[in-house]
Amino acid sequence: MNNELLAVFEYMERDRKLDREVLAQLVEEALLVAGRKSVGRVRDLRVKLDRQTLGIKAYASLEVVDFVRNRSEEISLEDAMEKYPGKEWKIGDLIEIEVTPRNFGRIAAQTAKQAIIQKLRMAEKDKMHSTYKDHVGGIVTGTVQRFERSDIIVDLEDGEGIMPAKERVQSENYQIGDRIRFLLLGLESPTGGHQVVLSRAHPEFIRKLFELEVAEIADGTVEIRGIAREAGFRTKIAVHSRDEKVDPVGACVGLRGQRVKNIVRELSGEKVDIVKWSPDIKTFVTNALAPAKLMRLEVDEDANSVKVIVEGDQLSLAIGKKGQNARLTAKLTTWKIDIQKDEGDITFEEKIARATDQLAAVEGIGPERAAQLVAAGFLTLEGILAAEIQDLVDVEGFDADAAESVRAAAEAAFESENGKVMDET
Repeated sequence: MNNELLAVFEYMERDRKLDREVLAQLVEEALLVAGRKSVGRVRDLRVKLDRQTLGIKAYASLEVVDFVRNRSEEISLEDAMEKYPGKEWKIGDLIEIEVTPRNFGRIAAQTAKQAIIQKLRMAEKDKMHSTYKDHVGGIVTGTVQRFERSDIIVDLEDGEGIMPAKERVQSENYQIGDRIRFLLLGLESPTGGHQVVLSRAHPEFIRKLFELEVAEIADGTVEIRGIAREAGFRTKIAVHSRDEKVDPVGACVGLRGQRVKNIVRELSGEKVDIVKWSPDIKTFVTNALAPAKLMRLEVDEDANSVKVIVEGDQLSLAIGKKGQNARLTAKLTTWKIDIQKDEGDITFEEKIARATDQLAAVEGIGPERAAQLVAAGFLTLEGILAAEIQDLVDVEGFDADAAESVRAAAEAAFESENGKVMDET
């Protein structure tokens, strides 16, 4: 009895609930490939696995001929009569003989393991696809099983899912055994091995949580018109009601704020701003930047931008910590947002000169970069903070390193000037 192979079979039968006959057929198919390498060139190689003892034998056929030209595939009629008596052999008959290699048991065990594992992976992949294909884009619940580098493997009861590093919320602390809800992002992993790809950082996760929590969204009375998210920190969600009698913001907040509290709790404390959507961009931006009070807004439709003018004491509130409020507003509205402090009636030239001098004085920016930034339309620290990194990369003379350096310098300077107010927002 092949003890090593027996151990493989017992494990698969006991723990993976696989039928022995299915296993035996699978192993025979795999051993046929291994046997061809071990036995060499033969006619009609066949591998037989004893279902009880798991003993393995290999057989090949020899054709009875009058004159032998290939000893590995042919046998003479005279030799056939002598070596295999008991039958009246004739030219053209096939005689099956045993050709089992001496080390075939060890080879069989290793081959069987590989074949079974591969088959299981394919079967599990098919099963997972069948089970979850209709749940892509929905919420699933799973248990944190283990960590593979920075990825998280999740037990979904019907198989495993993976939450890649880029789909996890960096501020969340995951522990083995934690039972968590995820967005089922897709069924194909770029790293292979796992089929179900999960996310907690994707903006659609927010949408699905609101659909589960808010009945008016689930039934279509309230629509989600946009989501802007910086996972782990803050999300802005724009909502609109099809029924004039239903307040979309109130429906999402819930009685005593319970609905949004439940979602914030699921998001481990991530701040969620619920904004009333409006087809009028001025109204929409005003709603999105609340609670900051705005003096006036200037819309440039050709440039798809909105210049927001605020009083000095509202500047920090409007821009938000590290530019987050303005940046999320820009994402939510899909308009470029430029927030500026009211400076009274000054000429354009004076404004450009003042902006250049102010940016040049910031440690880490300097005169040359200040001139480049102003030429590209970035006149203030607030404007820099409100922009995406790619917007800064697009500035003439900038690359990714320069963009990151300028953003960091702007954050440091703005926090130094407005830290107290920003912490409150």
